[in-house]
Amino acid sequence: MFQYPNPRTNDPRGHRWQRFFEMIPGTLTWFTLIGMFLFSFLIPVWVAVFIIAFDIYWLYRTIYISTYSILAFRKMRRHELVDWMGACRKIHDPETLLAETEEKIKSLKNGKRNRMKVQALKALKKEVRSVAKNRGKFLNWEDIYHVVMLPTATESPEIIEPAIQAVADSDYPNKKFIILLATEEREDEEKRNKKISYLKKKFDGVFFDFLATVHKVAEGEMKAKASNTTYAAKVLKEYLEEKNIPLERVILSNFDCDTCAHPQYFAALTMKYITEPNRLNFAYQPLPMYHNNIWDTNAFVRIIVTGSSFWHMVEAMRPEHMVTFSSHSEAFRTIVDVNYWPVNVISEDSLIFWKCYVHFNGNYKVKPIYLPVSLDAVLANTYWQTIKNQYKQKRRWAYGIENFPLLARAFLANKKIPIRKKMKHLFTMVEGHWSWATNSFIIALLGWLPVIIGGPKFNESVLAHNLPYMTRYLMNAALIGLVVSMFLSLMLLPPRPAKYSRKKYIYMFLQWFLVPITAPLLGSLPAIDAQTRIMLGKYFGEFWVTEKVRK
Repeated sequence: MFQYPNPRTNDPRGHRWQRFFEMIPGTLTWFTLIGMFLFSFLIPVWVAVFIIAFDIYWLYRTIYISTYSILAFRKMRRHELVDWMGACRKIHDPETLLAETEEKIKSLKNGKRNRMKVQALKALKKEVRSVAKNRGKFLNWEDIYHVVMLPTATESPEIIEPAIQAVADSDYPNKKFIILLATEEREDEEKRNKKISYLKKKFDGVFFDFLATVHKVAEGEMKAKASNTTYAAKVLKEYLEEKNIPLERVILSNFDCDTCAHPQYFAALTMKYITEPNRLNFAYQPLPMYHNNIWDTNAFVRIIVTGSSFWHMVEAMRPEHMVTFSSHSEAFRTIVDVNYWPVNVISEDSLIFWKCYVHFNGNYKVKPIYLPVSLDAVLANTYWQTIKNQYKQKRRWAYGIENFPLLARAFLANKKIPIRKKMKHLFTMVEGHWSWATNSFIIALLGWLPVIIGGPKFNESVLAHNLPYMTRYLMNAALIGLVVSMFLSLMLLPPRPAKYSRKKYIYMFLQWFLVPITAPLLGSLPAIDAQTRIMLGKYFGEFWVTEKVRK
């Protein structure tokens, strides 16, 4: 059975490698933060050169992200208009499907709405043409079952019900769905039983089946989402074998329990799955949007979660960089073959991608599904508690750097993956978390430090005189990213609830002026916190469950 490195290994050599790799991200971050002050004093000229280079890089990065955010938004809107279920039914005759699509394009008249429909139909044509050559390896959509797994610890049924209702309202036939509610034994028994009973009764007869598991934390396991999902998946395997349902005909969607999928998501997912010859070698990732309660939470949280959505939209436009995040889907056969999720880690969503990547010797990728799934933004009973919870959630996300030492050890043991690929992925992971922890402080402080503490000799130079102006001009140019974010965030918003007046849109726009505060305090600080804990060996003992509140 496939084994992935154990983060708490008792093997002395494995433990030494684990600790070595655990210390790298935090060390790099603290070297940067301390070096900002130290080198500004010792070698201010070289720091000034670095600042100018960094500002130019940041301007390029801003334009790059803004461009891809716009492209991803337009692609998402096009894919929302495609009849993916209809395509699933007709894909085995691609020529006829292409001809029908072309006729629809010709029948549409000019107009903004029709132009978008034409673009959507052209997107479908492109999809059909790209897979037509593999028609002999297509599966029938009627043979595919979807299991929607919803891990839950303390969430109330009011949080989970909309997620299940979204599945029931999807375009894909309900009788091809199995709901898997993965609960925890440590939850109050009465509350847990009421939750299971209510949801089962609410959706009785709607789906092929509704399963509920109760996970008890075993020896060697952490109180974490990964141990719960592993337990539930093992129960699911036994269930499917009893029903004689082939595991490769089952797509497992591991969703957060508040994830409301787009009505077309499962049809689009099925289309991708049945037309892909190497379907077991892919994960399938929708676009996460935190829209369930976006109107109710506060401005600080809205900036954080909207920024996260933008980043995942950008990643979807360059799939070679993608890893799974939050709510995603995989072939259940693959999950079984890689021996499920590790049961003693905090970060399970991207770790399962890397586990599959190593299992398939580097031949494993993410297929983006350009449709949104909506989740809850952080919201607590008070304003201050909401901000505290957002910090903790961001720190838990940043704790995903625990994947780095595990992946590095897995790469050491696997000789079949090219060294170039190994170094690329390890560098990308470390650089991403380093940037997360340091960039906002570099932008906020480093441009001024050489001038302040560089000494009189440096301050008399032409470089010192011009440095603040150059930094200001470059950073002002980079504000184009903020402007794009402002308008895209408004275009992505779900309909305004009746309880809010139109004035709320003004707050939604003005909130972006809080970015200089939120970026370091709710962006970089949680990342520094997480990296420092791992660097010092002060690990989290259990998965912090975000409090869910609905107004």
